[in-house]
Amino acid sequence: MRKIVIPTDFSENAMNAIRYAMELFKYERSEFLIFHAYADEVYDHNTLVSRKIFDELKDSVHKNSEQQLSEIIKIIKQVSPNPRHTYTTLSTFGTLIDEANDIVDKENTDILIMGTRGKTNDRKLTFGSNTLQVLKYVKCPVLAIPSNCSYHQPKNILFPTDYLMPYKRRELKLLYTLTKSFRSKTNFLHIASYDHLSMRQEDNKAFLENSLQGTELEFHREESENLTAAINEFIIKNKIDFLVMVNSRHSYLENILYQSTIDKIGLHIKIPFLVMQNLERY
Repeated sequence: MRKIVIPTDFSENAMNAIRYAMELFKYERSEFLIFHAYADEVYDHNTLVSRKIFDELKDSVHKNSEQQLSEIIKIIKQVSPNPRHTYTTLSTFGTLIDEANDIVDKENTDILIMGTRGKTNDRKLTFGSNTLQVLKYVKCPVLAIPSNCSYHQPKNILFPTDYLMPYKRRELKLLYTLTKSFRSKTNFLHIASYDHLSMRQEDNKAFLENSLQGTELEFHREESENLTAAINEFIIKNKIDFLVMVNSRHSYLENILYQSTIDKIGLHIKIPFLVMQNLERY
């Protein structure tokens, strides 16, 4: 049974991510938990002048959240009824990151799926601030779905890696299941000016090959001083329709995500983006 968590801010981008998730796991027995964290809506409201008003507003936002979550389940069951899927909802007074981490830990979640942007939908930014925080800090695989990205089977996957970190079997099993189900090809991209790999890199590469045995793999090396430009170029040149990266200390992805400001991120993607975490789960 696949356990899938989907945060929502009730935007069209969030609904698009829900629709994508339903299709991606259409043939798997899956439990979906759709949740809304609403603390910021209450604290940031401009009418907070007393504790009484705060409590009234909190109660009002909670009721509205519950109602909108119920509407989402109705839409799902009308648009995509699936006997393999079960749904629960959660409306919680907390911040997105804290609640997401609590949920994925408590539920032992396999994957969290969300839109790359939320209600603000600033088209100049690749990732909204909430999505960026989730990609950085939530301790389970995160699949970010760009706005207006409609579902089709992922056939040509890009996995940039420097082979310097060990990988987690559980998360590679998730990738294996997807690639096996859709008969996808995984392209490993090593951006380096040299052919030679260290023994650590060779062992990690062999671990990848072994974990994804029985699926189509292709290994590439590109020379570039600009990591994000090389990834963007490879995506276009090779018609990539699904991007996978790993988040850990000193990884390719850390170099991209931990820029000083969101708008400095040069990874302009219009395809689903799966971030596998090498962060410890407690």
